[in-house]
Amino acid sequence: MTAFARNQWYVAAYGREIGRELLGRTILGEPIAFYRSESDGAVVALHDRCVHRRYPLSAGRLDGDRVVCGYHGFTYDTTGTCVFVPGQKRVPRTARVASYPVVEQDSLVWVWIGDPKSADPTAIPRAPWLADPRWTTVGGMEPIDADYGLLVDNLMDLSHETYLHGGYIGTPEVAETPITTTVDEGAGVVRASRHMADAECPPFYARSTGIEGRITRWQDIEYHAPCLYLLHSRIAPVGVLPGPDGDDPDAFHVEITYAITPSTERSVYDFWAVSRDFAQDDEDVTTFLHDFNRTVVMQDVDALNLLQRALDTEPEGYQELSINIDTGGLAARRILARLVAEGATAAPDAARPAAPGAPGAPASVTG
Repeated sequence: MTAFARNQWYVAAYGREIGRELLGRTILGEPIAFYRSESDGAVVALHDRCVHRRYPLSAGRLDGDRVVCGYHGFTYDTTGTCVFVPGQKRVPRTARVASYPVVEQDSLVWVWIGDPKSADPTAIPRAPWLADPRWTTVGGMEPIDADYGLLVDNLMDLSHETYLHGGYIGTPEVAETPITTTVDEGAGVVRASRHMADAECPPFYARSTGIEGRITRWQDIEYHAPCLYLLHSRIAPVGVLPGPDGDDPDAFHVEITYAITPSTERSVYDFWAVSRDFAQDDEDVTTFLHDFNRTVVMQDVDALNLLQRALDTEPEGYQELSINIDTGGLAARRILARLVAEGATAAPDAARPAAPGAPGAPASVTG
């Protein structure tokens, strides 16, 4: 089981998902309610449990910028402070829920899980094409009932495209071509590259680019642990390579973005997006890339759900086998383990409220 790396930024939603309706998501086991404030449009993130009887706030309603619990009417402002309780004028001093640091960047909403004092917005990795008008993007999110580490493994080793995604994005050359892997341990970034000089053009690219015949195909991965995965994809007819100055006018470029956000120990949010620099105004291409890529994502979802169920039946002490293609995935595991350890030794998580009745828990509400 992959432990959670706390004191980190995670993608909670696309910006378009959050508006004037409460949205509930569970991230690293923490239930969080999101909404967009009426006053300035900023995203607010509050612990999704009322202090009174732990009713999910996301099942309540908004009154201006305040959240009204749908069970007994306890009302909270954007900081999580309770400003109204039913049947009495005095609001207990300890009646508050945690608020979480939030950053909206590149069309994604990031939330900090851990000690709020350690949240540094400049540490969030970028995916600028998601909000760049020079690129056209389609995307979605699929929940997976599996350990989030399995999704990291899946994305770091693209040789599975040949077998799991044959007829969609996989061709024999993907599995046959060696990879080059580099690791920046300090920055927590793993890069893995596979450059195919003469490859079959899979339907995903043949139908979206119009290329006929064989292609040069480059796959350059950047994994920014723990959450963001970027795949820089280059497709061109065989023999077309970037010029000496790096200009590449005869190639098609696709940016594949994944955000890997653990929900619980056995579930993960799989945010995915496909951005292209060609045929930006072609709605047929847009629809095709959305539907085709979602099919590919669902193949991964089904495979990882099945894999998790299989792993759950493995006997104690089972030893897996790793080979050369696993170099990037093993490096990612190593970095995740370090981030987990660093999060465990950091200050206690100020965002997690104490359980009712425990030391430091909200006092009982009385008149």
